[in-house]
Amino acid sequence: MRILGIDPGLQTTGFGVVDAQGGQLAYVASGTIKTGGPTRLLPDRLKVLWDGISEVVQRYEPDVSAVEIVFVNVNPQSTLLLGQARGACVTALVSKDLPVFEYTALQLKKAVVGYGRASKSQMQEMVKRLLGLPGHPSADAADALGLAITHAQVARSTAVLHRSGELQARTHAAYKDGRHY
Repeated sequence: MRILGIDPGLQTTGFGVVDAQGGQLAYVASGTIKTGGPTRLLPDRLKVLWDGISEVVQRYEPDVSAVEIVFVNVNPQSTLLLGQARGACVTALVSKDLPVFEYTALQLKKAVVGYGRASKSQMQEMVKRLLGLPGHPSADAADALGLAITHAQVARSTAVLHRSGELQARTHAAYKDGRHY
């Protein structure tokens, strides 16, 4: 399974591509999409994200994608802008018929580092070790690779559960036409 991880950001969006076969992970690619910063108009920056994600999907042909869920920050305006960047990324993914899985920063850090409040440098070090990279990826690329690693672990665990018996959806936490837990 080829997994594309996306760490959305309005100025810099990280991407990471990992191949997962059983318990083995193999690095494929990673990098960032830079939108030109706050001097560019918001619609132009969103188009850069859309085009960049579309190009990554076309080039690496992933089977699934994993995107970080945005939470409300101290500054509501920043949260709204980040939400728009995330929306552009998710829309680009689904326009390419790619399944999108979502993970929080806490889930990401716990899966990769083992500690939900891990620092950026700890994430970079663990991603480097888990994928056998010669150096540290950038912070945004490390988070994106971490999302791909997180999904690989979740998919493997889910496959084991499926083999052991049928899973039942928890309807008490289901939203109409939304996320299901």
